[in-house]
Amino acid sequence: MNGNTAALLPIIVLLPLLGGIINGIFGKRFSRQAVYAIANIAVFASFFMSVMVFWDLLVGSKTDPDYALRYQMYDWMVAGSYHFEIAYMADHLTAIMMLVVTGVGALIHLYSTSYMDEDPGYARYFCYINLFIFSMLNLVMGKNLAVMFVGWEGVGACSYLLIGFWFNDMQKAEAGQKAFVVNRIGDFGFVLGIFMLLAFAGGSVDFDSLKLHFSDGVHILDSQLDITLICLALFLGACGKSAQIPLYVWLPDAMAGPTPVSALIHAATMVTAGVYMVARMNFLFALSPTAMAVVMVVGALTAFMAASIGLVQRDIKKVLAYSTVSQLGYMFVGVGAGAYAAGIFHLFTHAFFKACLFLGAGAIIHALHHEQDIYKMGGLKVKMPIIRWTFLISCIAIAGLPPFSGFFSKDAILTEALYLRPKVEKLTQYYEPALKKQARAQVIAQARDKKENPSVALADPGRLEAAEKAVHAEFVAGIERTHVWHIVAFVLGLLGAAMTAFYMFRLYFLTFHGTYRGDPEVLEHAHDAPWPMATALTILAGLAAVVGFLGLPFAHNHYNWFHHWLDPVLNRGGEFVGLSVELSLLHEVGMMALSVAVAGAGIWWAYKQYKGGPILDISAWSDFKKNVHAVLMDKYRIDELYDAIIIQPLRAGSRTLFGVIDRLAIDVAMVRGPGYVLLGLGELGRRLHNGQVQAYLVGVVIGLAGLAFYLV
Repeated sequence: MNGNTAALLPIIVLLPLLGGIINGIFGKRFSRQAVYAIANIAVFASFFMSVMVFWDLLVGSKTDPDYALRYQMYDWMVAGSYHFEIAYMADHLTAIMMLVVTGVGALIHLYSTSYMDEDPGYARYFCYINLFIFSMLNLVMGKNLAVMFVGWEGVGACSYLLIGFWFNDMQKAEAGQKAFVVNRIGDFGFVLGIFMLLAFAGGSVDFDSLKLHFSDGVHILDSQLDITLICLALFLGACGKSAQIPLYVWLPDAMAGPTPVSALIHAATMVTAGVYMVARMNFLFALSPTAMAVVMVVGALTAFMAASIGLVQRDIKKVLAYSTVSQLGYMFVGVGAGAYAAGIFHLFTHAFFKACLFLGAGAIIHALHHEQDIYKMGGLKVKMPIIRWTFLISCIAIAGLPPFSGFFSKDAILTEALYLRPKVEKLTQYYEPALKKQARAQVIAQARDKKENPSVALADPGRLEAAEKAVHAEFVAGIERTHVWHIVAFVLGLLGAAMTAFYMFRLYFLTFHGTYRGDPEVLEHAHDAPWPMATALTILAGLAAVVGFLGLPFAHNHYNWFHHWLDPVLNRGGEFVGLSVELSLLHEVGMMALSVAVAGAGIWWAYKQYKGGPILDISAWSDFKKNVHAVLMDKYRIDELYDAIIIQPLRAGSRTLFGVIDRLAIDVAMVRGPGYVLLGLGELGRRLHNGQVQAYLVGVVIGLAGLAFYLV
């Protein structure tokens, strides 16, 4: 371990925090250029140090495949067997995430210096965005779940501040509140999963310790059910952060924030947190085929549903928002199928082409005086050549056409979702003691039902062997039943890929081709991206074009550098999942050809439908087509459903509780009640002290008589 390089880890995390604090406290007194410099230097410095860490890992891995950097700052909380440290690590998975977070984050900072140049809240904006990078680095570099959770909550708080940045606009403020509340629902599951792990793993949530514990999980958990419940609780947290069904509804509304914020949150950072967490905990998720199937199917359903909504959106940022939800679904299909490296590879490629798309959309909005309706655009390729070409490259990448990056990562997910299967023999061997314990429990229960002696029943080897065979067969059948969900995920993923190609090129054709359909005066003043925007767009588009070659799929991953790089971290999951068939080169080429054909069909259909402009008249459509269009325009009315079954009953219940608790229990009993009692006692005293001496004497006599009676 290189101690000098390891010492960089806390500096990488703390530099954006320092930039955020300086701009937050003193930013209003600084010039714009000073604020820009402080924010950008902090993040670019973190990026360059992340490159140094990556290089150290690259060199160190040549002699030690498990080489990693670790740095403990101090003990945070120690209580008996419970031990939490503020500690950071950089292994092969962390290094990828560090480069993505700091690299894309740095380009977004550079872009923001132009985009936010006329906004009076620029110092506050750069304070928030620096703090966001700090929180995200805590999340991906934390050596344990406690530090990860600090970053997890930090990005949630910063996203609330950034989404509702223009808080004077009530719609934007409510979008920030919605994101915050929905994420709290998911975070409840995440916290519950952490508490369960604390109970079962000896009071430690350190990743190294957890991986060691679950290398022989029979000594930790008695049954598969415990692991499944922990995984599902953690996945609920992932659904909140990474916008999966049923907690995806916050992300499309998060477009209310500045466009660079959308690029930061939706491309490379916050929304990928859930995918990263599942991949980081692969050694646990791989032990539960049920939990893996849930992750995969939820991801596939989300990918399909969000892509279908994106088909009809008119707001340029809303199209990209639903695209993000859909692409996150693909990542969960990958990690849920056991293709952890493929899921992280799509996270990696998606960061570049989606950041480029969002920043390109921001440049268009900036040039068109905040116009976001693509039906009022068109013909912009002449006015905006840099934006047009970078946008086109990213559209090709996300559509999945070779040789751009999205083709390689999406094809890997679809292929492995279809062919990866849990290793029945490995899982059975792992759970063998738990299965035998379950068989003994069944024999005892049957004996008691028949009013037999349990000890005699257990002494019968044939009876115990039969019970063990039955339990074993049921366990294997449960694993086998998950296979059908792989086929479901593959089909939904393929349909989602076709829709992705369609709606992205619908967006491209309506924006850059045809004739301009908006205000001519706005077009007259339209311009291409200024140099900070153009620099960020060009770098991101270039990366979107070439990074796919890090994950070449040929010859069963023999040339896949990205997968091999992640193998030291993800190999635990690999022990429990494997290909059901050995894919030949011809087989892999066939899968790639299918992916290209699906993407090509989507692009061709988009060109045919929208080359002449938007479809404004739908009167000639069939009733079925009109109804489908209406459902998609209403986004399946999920928000309305949540409002009817959750929000409105909650508000009604709150009003009722307010009437009962606040007005009666608090207002009457605790605030006004004591006052009324004192007033009553005062009135009684006033009436008793009336100045009549004979009345006082009667009172004294009665009192003395009562005292005498009590004493006798």
